[in-house]
Amino acid sequence: MKERLFYWFRLHLGFSSKETRGFLILIPFLVGLGFLPSGIRKFKDQQGEKTFQRYLHAIDSLEAAGFVLISSPLPGFDPRDTLPQNQRNRVKNTTTISFWEADSVTLQIVPGIGEKLAGRIIKYRDQLGGLHHADQLKEVFGLKEEAYLAIWEYFDFSPQIHSKIPINSIETQDLSKHPYISYGEAKVIVAFRNQHGRYTNPEDLLKIKIFKPEWVQKISPYLDFD
Repeated sequence: MKERLFYWFRLHLGFSSKETRGFLILIPFLVGLGFLPSGIRKFKDQQGEKTFQRYLHAIDSLEAAGFVLISSPLPGFDPRDTLPQNQRNRVKNTTTISFWEADSVTLQIVPGIGEKLAGRIIKYRDQLGGLHHADQLKEVFGLKEEAYLAIWEYFDFSPQIHSKIPINSIETQDLSKHPYISYGEAKVIVAFRNQHGRYTNPEDLLKIKIFKPEWVQKISPYLDFD
């Protein structure tokens, strides 16, 4: 079979044995190139479908949160956590809702808030147990001033603490999960309580000499003394 193939190439195409071998090696690459456009097209179709599904998920989340969409929100989405100065004005195709109703998807309607940053914002808000001041949001890693200001063009803020720390019953491990309280601080708080009894007000924490008034004032809105 091999000899007949080489003979055919030499007779009809004038190929030498070396040229025939090279051509036969090249054939799989030529076949692959022939299928390449359809492969690329299939890949693009799959990526387009994934993008469309993410779009539908974003629409459902926005509508569930109370946004009224007049046009597609996609031009307002920015996967990078940056905010050009010329995008500071709020898009007029949405209505503001409470910041407490926002999730990581609806936050991405804000220019400069990407997927990862939105996730960090929601996680930090929930770990704190709420916010008693909007400026607390500036503590989120990676949140730039421009994006922080833009959030309040899309969402309304009102102080709200929805989860407080039962300071007289919580144990060290759970207490240290609060962003404002390190493990070492939690350990001292629990040890002092076990030795001296229940806390009755934030000032009791100042009896622990290592704690400064500024820090006690910072965590006091999150403390429950019942």
